[in-house]
Amino acid sequence: MTKVFRFRFLVVTLLIAVISAPAFGVQRKKKHKQSQPEPPNELSKLRDDYVRATKEYKASLERLVAIYEANVKTAEEQLASARKLFDEGLIAKTQLEEKELKLKSEQAKLADERQKVLTADSQIANVFVEAEADAELAKNLKLAKNRLVRTTSFVRFNGASNWLLSESGKIQTFFYDTFKRPLPIAVFGQGAIHDRWRLDHRNAMDIQLHPDGVEGQALLNFLQKNGIPYSAFRSAIPGTATGPHIHIGRPSHRY
Repeated sequence: MTKVFRFRFLVVTLLIAVISAPAFGVQRKKKHKQSQPEPPNELSKLRDDYVRATKEYKASLERLVAIYEANVKTAEEQLASARKLFDEGLIAKTQLEEKELKLKSEQAKLADERQKVLTADSQIANVFVEAEADAELAKNLKLAKNRLVRTTSFVRFNGASNWLLSESGKIQTFFYDTFKRPLPIAVFGQGAIHDRWRLDHRNAMDIQLHPDGVEGQALLNFLQKNGIPYSAFRSAIPGTATGPHIHIGRPSHRY
């Protein structure tokens, strides 16, 4: 009886091990799969590269700022000495004026570099804002009809229906009747820049207008009133916009 019992116990143990092994393997595979991060898409990589390059550029600017600050301090000291010598009648007025001009020149260089640092900070911040706005829009595509998405660099209006490039005549007529000049179309349909960035721009057109200008605002109001989708860019966005303009049509998808 003892041998039979041992045999049965061994069989049961082996069966449990065989049944449990696949399930355990599946769980491990699932866990391993979940732990793998999603590969970044090309746009996010482009943004990361842009931010990294801008930070490196900012670091070089900050080194220049330190140099120009030292130059300003030296120019201030030289001017102070020149004024003392001028008061004592030891140098001519032209020599004093040279030191004054030198100080103004160094101060202008310093102010310019400081402004570039602020601009670099703003560009980096804009990239993060645009990425968050795109992610938010992607989550709410079904709820996004006639919705405005605003960021520091662009405004996106999703419109009420699908708009076709063949319907652009209505927009051109409105602009000509309002401002007595043709609509300044920069790119009609697919352009070379869109090919390079791999953006599908076949059913859209880019208008060379600043969205905050008088003509730009009038155009945006017309588009919104007629449910025509648009994206209005106030500045350049890496991989998306080369500068201020109005994109009429759905956002260009990357291919």
